[in-house]
Amino acid sequence: MKAIVLKSQGDVDQLAVAELPIPKPQKDEVLIKVHAIGINPTDVYARKNIGLDYIFNNEDPKILGWDVSGEVVYRGENVTTYNLGDAVFGLLNFPTHTTPGHAKGYAEYVIARTKDITLKPDNITHEEAAAVPMAALTTWQPLNKVRIKPGDRVFVTAAGGGVGHFAVQIARHFGAYVIALASGSKRDLVTGLGAHEFIDYQTTDFLDVLAPVDYVIEGLRDDHVSKTMRLVKSGGKLLSLWTNVNGNTWAQQAKQRGIYAFYNAVESSGADMAALADLLRKGIVKPHVSKVFRLEEIPLAHKEIENNHTTGKIVISLI
Repeated sequence: MKAIVLKSQGDVDQLAVAELPIPKPQKDEVLIKVHAIGINPTDVYARKNIGLDYIFNNEDPKILGWDVSGEVVYRGENVTTYNLGDAVFGLLNFPTHTTPGHAKGYAEYVIARTKDITLKPDNITHEEAAAVPMAALTTWQPLNKVRIKPGDRVFVTAAGGGVGHFAVQIARHFGAYVIALASGSKRDLVTGLGAHEFIDYQTTDFLDVLAPVDYVIEGLRDDHVSKTMRLVKSGGKLLSLWTNVNGNTWAQQAKQRGIYAFYNAVESSGADMAALADLLRKGIVKPHVSKVFRLEEIPLAHKEIENNHTTGKIVISLI
């Protein structure tokens, strides 16, 4: 099979096409013929950062990729929940801050634990399905731990990006009044996905025009957290999607302002994927795929992510 291997951490020239044997599942795993792969900023960080080398579990070759949609073509002897030919998708074997997670998703075939996947809805393509797992789970999981109340005013930053465009839709699903922050070029996408108000960060400082909100979904990093915290009502909440706000100056700032600020690391979960699949099936959540590349074009997809202006999601098609 073809795969894209990472020769060593570094620039995109470290990504190379290789011919590898098709892997064989264990008793509780399935083999998926991959139809599409989701590309995420996490893929870029793992490619570049030698400090994340532990995720590969000292295995060779190193293969990036966790978001996959495809067809079950082999199942381990203990697998009863999936049949050959089933279309499935999920976030496969994602690492934690301390444990490996070498899913090897950049390949024509990939092994999946059954606990990480769910059936793909028939009303979306494999490319759309591959756009969902990591980005949608990044918002879905924490919002199920610290809920939005119906009628809450919710401010979503980076609302036109991969995670942000799902955050807008999921917040709406929970009954929020959604105010979205993005560049003007993403206005139509974001309002079309359900945002009640839109602010163009290129022309407007949101602190000048917005009344305090009940909940912030912060999709930007570091110092931007300090700014959005100033918008949250006393007793309100701030979910930081990328910056850890526990035990540091942001935590102190949140305490002083009387708000609950938290960070949540995304986890592989077939149960959560099944909940998202139901929303996709009902048309409540819709993935937006802005660009599609081929497997051998993954370096180009990484460069696109590095531009930091992606609209929705970028995926790889193997069909």
